[in-house]
Amino acid sequence: MTERSPSSPAESTRSTAPLFALLRGAIAAGLGLGSLTVLVLVLWICSPDPDSSPGGALHTAAGLWLLAHGAELIRTDTLSGVPAPVGLVPLLLAVVPVWLVHRAVRDALADEERPASSTTVTFLMVVGGYLLVGAAVVVYARGGGALSVRPMSLLLPSAVVVMGAAAAGVWTAAGRPVGPPPSWAPVRLHEALARDRFGERVRTACRSAAAGTAVLLGGGALLVAVALVRHAESAQQSFARLSDDGAGQVSVLLLALVLVPNAAVWAAAYGLGPGFALGTASTVTPLAFSGSPALPAFPLLAAVPAEGPGTAPNWAAGAVPVAAGVTIAWFTVRRAVPVRAAREEAWSQRETALTAALGAVGCGVGAAVLAAASGGPLGTRALAEFGPVWWLTGAAALAWAMLVGVPGALLLRTWRLREPDENGNGEQPAREQKEQREQKEQRERQDRREEDGEGRRWWWPWHGHWGDDGTAGAEPPVPDAVSATAPAPAPEPGSEPERKARSNAGVGAGGTGGAAMSAPASSARVPGPAVAPGPDEDDGFEPYDFLPTDPWHERTARPGEAGPSGDR
Repeated sequence: MTERSPSSPAESTRSTAPLFALLRGAIAAGLGLGSLTVLVLVLWICSPDPDSSPGGALHTAAGLWLLAHGAELIRTDTLSGVPAPVGLVPLLLAVVPVWLVHRAVRDALADEERPASSTTVTFLMVVGGYLLVGAAVVVYARGGGALSVRPMSLLLPSAVVVMGAAAAGVWTAAGRPVGPPPSWAPVRLHEALARDRFGERVRTACRSAAAGTAVLLGGGALLVAVALVRHAESAQQSFARLSDDGAGQVSVLLLALVLVPNAAVWAAAYGLGPGFALGTASTVTPLAFSGSPALPAFPLLAAVPAEGPGTAPNWAAGAVPVAAGVTIAWFTVRRAVPVRAAREEAWSQRETALTAALGAVGCGVGAAVLAAASGGPLGTRALAEFGPVWWLTGAAALAWAMLVGVPGALLLRTWRLREPDENGNGEQPAREQKEQREQKEQRERQDRREEDGEGRRWWWPWHGHWGDDGTAGAEPPVPDAVSATAPAPAPEPGSEPERKARSNAGVGAGGTGGAAMSAPASSARVPGPAVAPGPDEDDGFEPYDFLPTDPWHERTARPGEAGPSGDR
């Protein structure tokens, strides 16, 4: 009967968890596609003279959704009649599908009402549901319209982007752990990862690399903003030249907004030194703007520097990688020296330099990935190369971060370990610093003891002697009120007075009754008068002396009996 009983709700929920994970992936793809489709249809409706039918608008929305995943589109309605590739991905547009896939996997694994069967199954089902919707969109986009998809770009990088976002969701749902290396890794690597300091260095390097990459992007965005302000008239003219109606201008503005992160990456590559390409025959660097650029009319391209050799304002763009290197050094030293002038808790110079170098490597990798994602072809001939070269940008970011970050981290470590003197300047020898810290700790302990009143307490158990002058040598003075109630010193075990005291304690316990029971703990053994043992008593008799010592008996002690007085 137990084996044939129906499954419990928890078991049935677990069995249907893969289906719900598949549904989550499909919903995530539908949300991204639906939001982009609504935006395109609204702009198409608002256009006074649309160039295509509603079907063409839907095909455009499908092509843009695939472009956001990194797929390369083919534009067929060109003036020359030759299909032209479109591989420049708007980075801000790509954030939406990446975030949706990440959230779908994370929520599927963290759902308490519907627990997942396993991490691998959930990952595969969410990715499978997303790719199923993507396959349907690809089939629809190839059916007609001005934009089609290059098949090879659907595998790399589109599928890789989806799986990478899903893997990040699994890692987030697990609490972002730094897991152990694989079993085939060397034993030394396992031992190094087992140490707390190694894991802390890795986390610090990751934070510093992320901070350095963020500073590169922020500095690039600042360069773009300054250049647009300087060339505001040219940007306005190109904006008005592209469209003269409201819907067209809104479309151009939205396209410029989603391409702002791309422009920030290009400006960061410009500050690093390699610059970026404006076609196959033109390169823009801080030193010179050479070649014949193929510049279409677009507001963001109006921020490109003027042709010819670079000047001092162009060279000032080198402050962006310097700021990134300083940021890496600062984030490293914050963990290397957590407390100023505390050499015991600080990392060594070798550990600090190694962590800063790892952060520089991470910054270089991040810059190379962003440069590869921000560029791409916009045509066949002159516009076949558009944007920064990823490996040159990554190598330049690594070199700047190494040259600035590692020495900067060592200098900041020395500065944070410096302890100023009383006047606030200079350094003190290590011995003087240690003596001052010890004296300060001793004064703090003495102050705490005086605040607690420990220096004035006389009722603690004293085993020393006090002399006549108040120094150690004689017994401490005892007040009369305390000496009257203090118990007599216990006799030595096995002696005659000790046996008599035990015998008298037994007689007092039986004869005094309530008086003995009401005595507190300080008078539990009150020696009575010396009484010889009776004929029936044994010299080795040891009566129990477990008397109640709770506060109730102390409060209810009657006058004349053993115990503390009522006016205490």
